[in-house]
Amino acid sequence: MRRRNAPVAIDSADVRVETRGPVRQGAVEHARQAVAALVRLAHEPVLYARVKLTAPDTPDVKRPYTAQANLDVNGRLIRAQAAGPSMYQALDLLEDRVRTRLRRTARHWEELRGRHWPEREHSLPVLPRPRREPEAEEIVRHKTLGDYRATPEEAAFDMEQLDFDFYLFIEAGSGQDSVLYRDGEGYRLAQVEPRPEALGEVMLPLAVDPGAAPRLTTTEAVDRLEAGGRVFEFFADAETGRGRLVYHRYDGGYGLITIG
Repeated sequence: MRRRNAPVAIDSADVRVETRGPVRQGAVEHARQAVAALVRLAHEPVLYARVKLTAPDTPDVKRPYTAQANLDVNGRLIRAQAAGPSMYQALDLLEDRVRTRLRRTARHWEELRGRHWPEREHSLPVLPRPRREPEAEEIVRHKTLGDYRATPEEAAFDMEQLDFDFYLFIEAGSGQDSVLYRDGEGYRLAQVEPRPEALGEVMLPLAVDPGAAPRLTTTEAVDRLEAGGRVFEFFADAETGRGRLVYHRYDGGYGLITIG
């Protein structure tokens, strides 16, 4: 049951911090105090705050320090993450992203409609990164989504609130497995079998990829991801035809997201 009269602000001691790897205690306290100070921007009760800090066992440009924050703002999940060459640099970036998302919670959803993102490139985002050694190329996380159907507007809202660069879902109007991501004109939608005529009225600045998703095995999708240098690769599973997505993780491995 949701608490009705929880204060907007929380004490730093109430911020739960989880660590992986050699994370200094000073960074833990810094994370607690920073998040506790930032939640005052929420304008709604913050029911829960958790930060996860991950440090590599040894310094490695391929495995940066990462910081992730998850907040429950009156029942709405707010998520942000950042990476940097040091834990404090990752935390500085995380603070900026949490601040942006908490300020956004005070705005009505309608304000996201018609919004443009000029700093993004028009195409799948490209990730500048060195070629990894073959033994490091593995799926280290596999997440399966439920039968979640949403309009492009709803998917965009969830993507922004969760600080995702892309969002895999079933588009409600067309019934197609789809991925939404940002580009220089606003948003872009790719589908297993594009059906733009079935989307209905869309208030977002949205472009739809005209081509069908390539039908691949997961191994083939990983190879294509590496060859293209992109952040993620959306594809139709070679056996089932369902939409899947492989992406680069901060820890140097790959993640796999599937539907159903």
